[in-house]
Amino acid sequence: MRRPRPLAVVAALCACLVLAAPLCGCGAKKKKPGATVAERIKKAKADKTPGGPARELVKVARSQFKNGDRSGAIKTLAEAKAAVPEDADAVIFAPRLVDVAGLYAELAERKPAKESLEAATLLVKRLEDPVTRAQLLARIGVVYGAKTGGLGDTSTAKKRLEEAASAAAEVPERFQAQALAAVALGYANAGVAEAAKKMLADLEAKARALEEPRPKAEALAAAANVRARSGEKLEAVSLLEEAAKVAKGIDSHANRTYALLAVASAMKAAGENGSAADLLKLAEKAANSVSDPEQQKEAVREVRAAQNAAKG
Repeated sequence: MRRPRPLAVVAALCACLVLAAPLCGCGAKKKKPGATVAERIKKAKADKTPGGPARELVKVARSQFKNGDRSGAIKTLAEAKAAVPEDADAVIFAPRLVDVAGLYAELAERKPAKESLEAATLLVKRLEDPVTRAQLLARIGVVYGAKTGGLGDTSTAKKRLEEAASAAAEVPERFQAQALAAVALGYANAGVAEAAKKMLADLEAKARALEEPRPKAEALAAAANVRARSGEKLEAVSLLEEAAKVAKGIDSHANRTYALLAVASAMKAAGENGSAADLLKLAEKAANSVSDPEQQKEAVREVRAAQNAAKG
């Protein structure tokens, strides 16, 4: 039978371990240094997914801008734009060009922002799917029209958003709420509130009629966002509660993640920061439960971006 060690010996051993910990690497783990900007750019350029280099380079440029390196961000953004081929696939590269234009606008680089938006618009008009066309034209309208982080060009914003509304009118009934949500939100974010409000009754009716839970939650969240931006706080909160209930009940982990993100974003816009944070936690849990590794990686990335935006 092993004898218990004398208390003094145990105390001495503990003291030695405490003193020795920094020397032998025990205790707090050293944090691994993050990748340098040059390494991140190299990795982004090597991305083999369709549109990957452009997408990842925009992310690097955004982090440079966030860290105060404006000139570095502009240089990286130019590389992102150059990663879009002349014979670009509109489905893949139109969203990338809108991303590029959006960050150029935030950097107050008006000329390259407009050039990127014009290139994106040409690509979008080649798209056959009216839902995607409506969504992307709405995003383009927002970059043109937004007073903060955009170009403040209300006239061109209205043109693009009117084109988005025309595309939404072509959409089959079961997908119309999704398209209308994008356009209404686009009007609201571009600062054209009156046009957004005119679409609300139709949007809310179509959203409630949807049977598929993810588009229903996203459409209700978009309607709530427009209500909030129009100063209708009570109506917005009521819609958000309805949207959150739908999103929480979605079976698919991936669809639940994106529905929760949409509702959380609308909640933040309505000033419901506590509820938004709660939904982001649920979105994180759902994202980590996605079975497909690539889908999980993308879902987690989207949640992290939303969490970082909520802190900002």
